[in-house]
Amino acid sequence: MHAIRKLRESGHATTADYETMLAENVVFHSPVLIRTIEGRAAVAQIFAASTTLREGAYTGEWKLDDRRTLLRWKGQIQGHELESFDFIEENDEGLIVDRTVAFRPMPAAKLFRDAMRAALGSSVPDDFWEYIN
Repeated sequence: MHAIRKLRESGHATTADYETMLAENVVFHSPVLIRTIEGRAAVAQIFAASTTLREGAYTGEWKLDDRRTLLRWKGQIQGHELESFDFIEENDEGLIVDRTVAFRPMPAAKLFRDAMRAALGSSVPDDFWEYIN
């Protein structure tokens, strides 16, 4: 079982817990942000907040090779179906260096985005959430 899945399913996923599995220069790609988030502390905070805003379980895990894993998650946010796919890449030490997430359906992804923005407050700048003209 992948470390992200194991931590999430433990029900006790804290920012500090996520930090232990992330490389210092980890990069996170999310469909709810317009830019990538980089760095262990910032990414760990986002991962921890995410686990508090939705409920569900992983329904699939595929180890693609020594460094890459694909996870499928299904659940709900605010009573609406939400599904995600995570593509995770690790370095030689087993630390996550890159994670890309895709969500569906779009209306539930928007609910998730809005909940994440409220939960994270000013720790993620406005220009990560909205295009600034």
